[in-house]
Amino acid sequence: MNAKTVRLGSPRRGLRGAVLGAAVVAALLTTTACQGEDGAAAPATTATPSGSASAGGSTPRTTAPTGDSGTGSAAPEATNTGDSGETGGGNGTKYADCTADGLTTAVELQDERGQTPRHFLLTVTNTAKTPCVLNDAPQVRLKAGNDAPIVQPLGEPDTEPVVVEGGGKAYAGLYVFGNDEGGEAEYDQSDRFTATLVAGEGTELRGTLIFELPDGLDRISVDDAARVNGWAGTEGLAMRPITQL
Repeated sequence: MNAKTVRLGSPRRGLRGAVLGAAVVAALLTTTACQGEDGAAAPATTATPSGSASAGGSTPRTTAPTGDSGTGSAAPEATNTGDSGETGGGNGTKYADCTADGLTTAVELQDERGQTPRHFLLTVTNTAKTPCVLNDAPQVRLKAGNDAPIVQPLGEPDTEPVVVEGGGKAYAGLYVFGNDEGGEAEYDQSDRFTATLVAGEGTELRGTLIFELPDGLDRISVDDAARVNGWAGTEGLAMRPITQL
């Protein structure tokens, strides 16, 4: 009896263990399947940033040429605008340089009667109807001939050109004599002034301006203290520095 009881109870325990084992295996298979699905999702997520980086890398290549093209097209326009405003003389304006045969001249003494003649106002008048340009300072000679020394400018000439309207005037101040000694000393004498105009790029222009002395002066004393102030649009601007000498 006892032996039968033991044999009859063993199959039930084996069946119950088999059922439990099958349940465990099923659970493990379900877990593995879930992990497989998560693992497959990870590569898909990684692919998305990779594609975004590729798209982002194409943006600088598209933008850079656009910016370079805009910069390159603006510079030539600015350069051409500047060049179109210059003449062959390079004076930086749309007008041509004045020429000696297009100007008339006059000289006015600035010293009081009885004083040694030292300070003179040189005046030129544009005889044309169109404006012309005077550059720097005139190259003045106090003695006759092109071999005579050129009067030194008073300081640096103004680099801005002076535009002389048609029928208008321009001025330059001239100081000719600095010696204060009296007595019987002999000094160089001059009966006129001559001047050469300067082109925009600094070269001499053809032609000579002649400035006759004012009435009442046949000859004046001159020396190496002479100085000339650059062209100006008014008498005051031309003479103010000269009167300080």
